[in-house]
Amino acid sequence: MANVSLRDIRKIYPNGFEAVHGIDLDVRDGEFMVFVGPSGCAKSTILRMVAGLEQISDGELKIGPSVVNKLPPKQRGIGMVFQNYALYPHMKVYDNMALGLKIAHVPKDEIKSRVMHAAELLEMVNLLDRYPKQLSGGQAQRVAVGRCIVKRPEVFLFDEPLSNLDAKLRASMRVRLTELHRELRNSGQPSTAIYVTHDQVEAMTMGERICVLKEGTIQQVDAPTALYERPVNAFVAGFIGSPEMNIRPATLVANDGALNLLLGEKTLVSLPGAFAEKLSGHVGRKVRFGIRPEHIGTPESMALRRHEEAVAANVTGTVKLLEHMGNEIYVYFDLEGLPFAARIPVDDARMLDESARGKPFSFSFVMEKAHVFDDETGANLTL
Repeated sequence: MANVSLRDIRKIYPNGFEAVHGIDLDVRDGEFMVFVGPSGCAKSTILRMVAGLEQISDGELKIGPSVVNKLPPKQRGIGMVFQNYALYPHMKVYDNMALGLKIAHVPKDEIKSRVMHAAELLEMVNLLDRYPKQLSGGQAQRVAVGRCIVKRPEVFLFDEPLSNLDAKLRASMRVRLTELHRELRNSGQPSTAIYVTHDQVEAMTMGERICVLKEGTIQQVDAPTALYERPVNAFVAGFIGSPEMNIRPATLVANDGALNLLLGEKTLVSLPGAFAEKLSGHVGRKVRFGIRPEHIGTPESMALRRHEEAVAANVTGTVKLLEHMGNEIYVYFDLEGLPFAARIPVDDARMLDESARGKPFSFSFVMEKAHVFDDETGANLTL
């Protein structure tokens, strides 16, 4: 078993600063878990504590059945891939990959078998006779991953391994690492992985589950779709998704026996009946209204017709900017001083061209897809 269990894990530095605030987390055997969050959220610190490179101030860390708090890194059964690759420049690729096994006195035939197997998995057999200076960034990263694979660790730890690559190479390496994890798991090899990134696109595309962190605390741990559709608070809602969710101040009001949100001073939007019971105790209070750009369209748009059973709230905003993205248009508009972004398919946005800038235009919110957050705690009141 290669599950990783963190119980009330804390990191307190000598100056009294508490970077990690008693987190609890279970990474399942064979799972690909992604830690994501903004800079300074302690995701790399937690990873380094799992690796044994950072001392744990309090709590219990288990890898499999064993408590490893006091074990050095080499005894924890982990393999780590760093951001900077950390290859020895004077050694060829084969020797870089084999070094850890040589130090562990693994027989030569076994070393060769493991290195060749990893090289075939990563499609880099032709690179084994090269030196690191002869490799591209993507090739060097594959070597770093291969060096990790040959050790057959119980747990793989990745610390922002793709951040030094260009956008196109990052995208292809995301796919390759995800495929590699599945291949190892399907072949029966230990394949539990914890992957740290600040890029939420990486997190959404690679993670089987995602742990969203903020200031050393866990905000939500869930599958990518659940995080996107059912964020537990405004922080998760705003961090996951690109373009990010529109989250704007509003007031919850009762109007003719129905619940509405007041945006600005005069824009009322109707809330679905399903929200009534959940929000009935918050009438008259300041809240935050959240809606994703793809759930804003024109009244006639296909985006809304796909949600024909939903409550559509029509509003009028002033178009500020149009960004043409090929198959869709990002429309930025102002609603009583509140900025909103809409993501509208090109076929549904024929009336939106440069002549619309600075002019009022009708938009519709798919309210069944909206969220209402507590103004003080940020908690999602519509879950």
